[in-house]
Parts: sequence; C-alpha cells; structure tokens
Amino acid sequence: MIYPVILSGGVGSRLWPTSRSLFPKQLLPLLTERTMLQETVSRVTGGFEYAPPLIVSNNEHRFIIAQQLQDMGVGAAAHLLEPVGKNTAPAIAAAATFIQAKDPKGILLVLPADHHIEKLSVFHAVVAKGAALARAGKLVAFGIVPTQPETGYGYIRRGDVAGEGFTVAEFVEKPDLETARAYLADGGYSWNSGMFMFGADRILEEMKLYCPQIVAGAAEATLKGTRDLDFLRLQPEAFESCPADSIDYAVMEHTKDAAVVLADIGWSDVGSWSALWDIGKKDKDGNVVSGDVLTQDASNNYVRAESGLVALVGIDDVVVIATDDAVLVAHRDRVQDVKKIVEQLRSASRGEADLHRRVYRPWGYYEGVTSGERHQVKHLMVYPGASLSLQMHYKRAEHWVVVRGQARVTVGDNVMILNENESTYIPVETRHRLENPGTEPLSLIEVQSGVYLGEDDIVRFDDIYGRVPDQASAAE
Repeated sequence: MIYPVILSGGVGSRLWPTSRSLFPKQLLPLLTERTMLQETVSRVTGGFEYAPPLIVSNNEHRFIIAQQLQDMGVGAAAHLLEPVGKNTAPAIAAAATFIQAKDPKGILLVLPADHHIEKLSVFHAVVAKGAALARAGKLVAFGIVPTQPETGYGYIRRGDVAGEGFTVAEFVEKPDLETARAYLADGGYSWNSGMFMFGADRILEEMKLYCPQIVAGAAEATLKGTRDLDFLRLQPEAFESCPADSIDYAVMEHTKDAAVVLADIGWSDVGSWSALWDIGKKDKDGNVVSGDVLTQDASNNYVRAESGLVALVGIDDVVVIATDDAVLVAHRDRVQDVKKIVEQLRSASRGEADLHRRVYRPWGYYEGVTSGERHQVKHLMVYPGASLSLQMHYKRAEHWVVVRGQARVTVGDNVMILNENESTYIPVETRHRLENPGTEPLSLIEVQSGVYLGEDDIVRFDDIYGRVPDQASAAE
C-alpha cells in the first residue's frame, strides 16, 4: 500500500501578503477554488494503491487543515503535530515510524502540500514507476524535467538506467545562471522536486545509518506521542532533540540506494508571485489577474485584488497584491525579496507578518472591524454546532449583538438564547461562552471595551476542542 505523507509545515513568506505564517500558502486557494493542500490531497485520494493521507503540520494550523479535509470528505490516516519545525528529515522519520508500526511493508509517498501539478495522469504513472523502485529497496527522488535554466532549485544528475528510473550520480546545490544553462544543455540533470518515495523500513534503516540522532528522536516522539482529538501530538522533548535537517542532506545525498524517476508532470513549487504568473492564464496583454482588476496599457503583470478594485495604467512586469490590510507592489524580477519585507515587519513586531484581518479558529473565524482607545469591534462567524471556550477576561467587557442565526450564550450562571438583533453584555471577570445551536452559521458583532484589549487576556475553563491555555489566544 502507498501511504501519501503530506508535509504542511511551511509559512510561504515569499507570497506575502496573501500567505502569512498563521495562514500560509498551502491553506489558500491560489490557483483553483480548492486550496493547495486540498489539491495535493485530491491527487492521492481514491484509486490506484493510495491509503488515506498522513498529514504532518504544526500546531497552529491543525484545525484549519482538519476543516479543509472535512470539506473534501476525506479522513486522514493520521495527523501528526510537530511541537517545533525541524525541516523535513525529522517529519519524515516520524511519519515512517507511524506507518511502519501499522504496515511494515508500507511505501511512503512524500509530498509537500504546496506544489502545483498540472498533468495528473502522468503524475500517477510516475508514482507507479517510483513504487516499483521503492519495493525493490530504492530511495526514490522525483526529478522534474527542466524547461529553462533555473537558479532557484537544486538539481539531480542521473546515472545509469535502473528499472523504471535511473541511479543518482549526484545531488547538486542551486547553481548560478551560467551553470544552470550548462545543466540544461547537458540534458542529464533534473530539478529536485522535494517529492520522494521509499519503504518505511528502508528509510528508517538508512536514517539509522546516516542520521541516527534524528531517527531516534523522531521515533521516540512518535511512540510517546499523545492523542488530542483526531491529532497525534509528537512528544516535545524527544522531537526537539532532533537536529534540524532536510531529507536531502540527511540521507539522500549519502545513501548508495538513491534512484531518480523523471517527472514531466507540469510541476511548480509556487515559490513566488512570479511563479504564479508563469503558470497562470494570461490575457491578450500577458496579464494574469484575479479579483476586481482593470488594466490600461499594462502588460505582463500579475495582479491579485482580494479587497476592492485595483487598476493598472501604463505599467509592465509588476506584481500587485491587495488584501484587506496590506498592498504589495514589486517588480516581477524582485519578488524573491518579498521575504525581506516580512523580516522588516517581524523586526517591528507588526502583526501583518503573521495574521490576516480574518483569523480562523476551530469554531469559525473572526475579523477586526475597527479599533481605538479602550475599544475594539470584531465580527465573529461561528460554525453550526460549534462553540467557543468557557472563558473569562480580566481587563475587558464585551457586548454581543446577533446579526444572523441563533446563539446560545452563557453569562455567569445564566444561559440564554439570542436571535437576530438581540444582544447581551458580559462584564469584566465574568465566565461566558458563545455557542451556535443552529444549522446555519452564526454571525455576531463583538464590541470590546476596557483598559487592555490584547489577545492574551483570557482564562479558559472548558473547551470542546481540547485546547489548553498556553496554546490559545484570547480570541479563540
């Protein structure tokens, strides 16, 4: 059986301001109506030899991912939560440990959650070739057939023919432009896609040989992991003992059993806004646009209007991204430097580096409407059957007004039902809870007032999602 292992730990800072650390690119619909994670899951769901996918992510994204899988009607074989990011080798070691305990002959198909693949039938054929090699004990990398000299990817130089693929002669670091042109002309090099395939037993054997500290820590973290609803929390101390390293450096560059399967699958790692322009549908002037966009004498631009109208006049080769709270304008040749803007935001402790105006929670989401001295207004949307935690604030009071739907509200010892246009008041230091008992989403306006309105002013007493105080923010 082939076990898709989907790695969803990235933050996608080069796609800011749409991608942010608490809602990164893999959780966004950048190319279709589905998110990139959902597109990845859909490729390996049903048919062929695929088992249900195994997800590896960080703690902050767990409920968003669970909701996206639920929206697809897909159940994960497991969802492993990393206490800290340690690159791909520890994540793969944990997944292999979990799968080996379930199926010693299981084959891992490791896929980043944020890649685009256009040729689906070719992808399945390539996976079948990789599976044959993996069953023969090989550690398989998928090499993308290059279409241009590319300095942003590592390369794989292939050796002799080996079954449905080739031996790996060498893994090569990201080259300069002249070297990349030479690789393209040579014809014996492919881009390293970051997708891999190997038996659970074989990858663990090789990791014990080449990176024993990683596999020991990850295995212990998995076996001592704790169940939390539908998630498996990897044991923090053991996982944190793992050195941070990629599977490429830790194993693939050292093993004598590496193989590469060529994959002409219409692949992109969607690593920057220019990549989205490359693969996007262009108008007659070469523009790729999304949202409410007008252009006049403008060509070869990528424009994404997530909020309001964006108009371009007499400008070429730029990227313009407009969200609710930020606008990015960059030359298409400089989009790799967007991450430097994110670094500036973090240095200034600005929330735009990590949060959107709309912040998702397991019960729904909230959006900031306005704020000022001693007051803040938010819009809350609560899923049917969902519930916020039973909580209390020391420094702020709240007013709740139901805009649409029905709310069950606990204030102190009182429990009441509020319908549309009805409201209630929650004093400072009063236990309270908001629930949606209906079958439709609950829309509610929250007005906060007090001397301090920070997200860390919360005491949680009970929560149906199993969150504990040190994992939560006040807005949860």
